[in-house]
Amino acid sequence: MRAFSAVLSLGLLASPALAADTYLVDKGHSEASFQVRHLVSKVRGRFTDFAGTISVDQAKPETSTVEFTIKATSINTDQEARDKHLRSADFFDVEKFPEITFKSSKIVAKGKDHFDVTGTLTMHGVSKEVTLPVTALGFIKAGQQDKAGFETAVTLNRKDYGIIWNKTMDTGGLMLGDDIAVAINIEANKKKEEAPATTK
Repeated sequence: MRAFSAVLSLGLLASPALAADTYLVDKGHSEASFQVRHLVSKVRGRFTDFAGTISVDQAKPETSTVEFTIKATSINTDQEARDKHLRSADFFDVEKFPEITFKSSKIVAKGKDHFDVTGTLTMHGVSKEVTLPVTALGFIKAGQQDKAGFETAVTLNRKDYGIIWNKTMDTGGLMLGDDIAVAINIEANKKKEEAPATTK
């Protein structure tokens, strides 16, 4: 659930920069996934529709920012009936709460390429401050495109966001766990500057 990612950091780059660069999440090369306990095993899933903007200031990484949005209806656990239930009012209630969002408010360096990214996570109509441990995976130039990579993993309690549905089994115990392990892996493309308009 950037969640999820989400999530994201904003890395420290090796070379100095004069101003912040804007990177846009490349959905085709990124992933927002989760897993939750089901009885004696774990069920994995992912969100397939998300977007994000990362503003990276190489000279002052603590001033960098990130915003990440997930379309809740895009949840996919490879089982249609289960996904329909997850979209219902028992869980994400996607008709009322179509998006999961994260907006950073503070970034603190925790060592080489590691950052604590604090911000507001809003899910199921509930907003809470969370801190995501983010790793900057690198910055490269691929052909004409500048790219950056980030990853984060965090465990969230779904009840903190009002997602409380569960089922008591005949033999005792509950069907679902409360803790959701969220993982966000991001490949982002640097936004290219638009060429100035020319006058005739």
